[in-house]
Amino acid sequence: METRPAAGHNRHLAHEAEVDKVHHLHPWEDLLNWRQSDRYMVSHGEGIYLNDADGRRLIDGPAGMWAVQIGYGRQDMAQAIAEQVMELPYASPWTTTSSPAASLSEKIASLAPAGLNNVMFTTGGSTAVDTALRTMHFLNNRLGRPDKKIILAREKGYHGSTYLAASVTGKERDKSCFDFEERLVHFLPDVNPYIRPDGMTMAQWCDAKVGDLETAIAEVGAHRIGAFIAEPILCSGGVVIPPEGYHRRTLEICRKHDILYISDEVVTGFGRLGHWFASEEVFGIEPDIITCAKGLTSGYLPLGACIISDRVMERMTGPDHEVLFPNGYTYSAHPVCCAAALKNIEIFESEGVLNHVLAVAPQFQDRLAQLGKSPIIGDVRGMGLLGCVEGLLDAGRKTPLETQRNMGAMLDAACEKRGLIVRPLINMCVFSPPLIITPAEIDQMFDIMEDALKEVETAFT
Repeated sequence: METRPAAGHNRHLAHEAEVDKVHHLHPWEDLLNWRQSDRYMVSHGEGIYLNDADGRRLIDGPAGMWAVQIGYGRQDMAQAIAEQVMELPYASPWTTTSSPAASLSEKIASLAPAGLNNVMFTTGGSTAVDTALRTMHFLNNRLGRPDKKIILAREKGYHGSTYLAASVTGKERDKSCFDFEERLVHFLPDVNPYIRPDGMTMAQWCDAKVGDLETAIAEVGAHRIGAFIAEPILCSGGVVIPPEGYHRRTLEICRKHDILYISDEVVTGFGRLGHWFASEEVFGIEPDIITCAKGLTSGYLPLGACIISDRVMERMTGPDHEVLFPNGYTYSAHPVCCAAALKNIEIFESEGVLNHVLAVAPQFQDRLAQLGKSPIIGDVRGMGLLGCVEGLLDAGRKTPLETQRNMGAMLDAACEKRGLIVRPLINMCVFSPPLIITPAEIDQMFDIMEDALKEVETAFT
């Protein structure tokens, strides 16, 4: 149902949209259309819906940016934030601590795998990854191994936008003019089962991908490799789910060669797969370090965390070690952000959000699978409340390859007209709705996608 705002409110938002084009430099801005690209001018949100300047109500398919787990418009969250603002809006993490920070660190440690009990708060996912990688550098300097610094990462992986986090990101860089620290990273080939050769089984693909890690260690040298960073599911790379057993086997290899295993759970942490963390509960591994953000506060305020195992901390510390651990941020352990995270976790627990995800995920995945019947879709994949549709790319088809590559944007536009926001990625669309989505809303979302796909199909005939 559409709710039309007052005319004066409309005029104000229209003015703000024009001002935004002139002054606001957005993330991942397309400089070819500098100051011309249009974005949704969002006025407010409620539940799984966003309302734009024209009064349209749209399902937020990506949950903001994989983040708004508990949905929009939570008065209890607003109240918790307001109370903490009035009580203590800021505390220096260098000289003081606060009750929200202390309580949240204890709570996160209780939710993480048993051996991970040490939490350093950061400003978001990128800085959490930076902290994890710098921890590896610090550890190996501490142990007298200054050459053991190279990071193994994966093609299609995404780990952030700071210099170090971007350097270990394996997504396509063909349109980037940024520099990357290439001396510190070695990428493993794409792990996506969709690209495996015809006739290769999933077990054989897993063997080959584990073999990629072993080959990299042999080529680079274990004495030079400090860490392997891996998302349980490569979300921004297109919801790529490695083959069963891959995570466990790669962790075992890392342990054998004293290579830290960093699990980047910025997306999969806090409920996306129906568990607080996916590493142990879903994939059966206990990493050395876990990074998280996004769902930690359900996007209500920015906060990240780097969770370090006791094993790593014991090797970093000791009576003979007087060097500081010089890592942190002005807004580390921000008391208001920590209070928001505590309230977010409380809502998860009191409303049974994790059990809800486990209950509705089969319906979500079943409806996702049905999208694969479209003649322009090559693969559909997902887990929990994560999904991706990938269009066929074939240079031999009548449809121009460039049009095929634009399928994600075309599907996004077709969905948007019908009241659904999805996230286009070249020839793919990914979606990860708020975790509170109901069965009826799941059907509504996929009904829109099915109808939008029929429209897009006409461009491929």
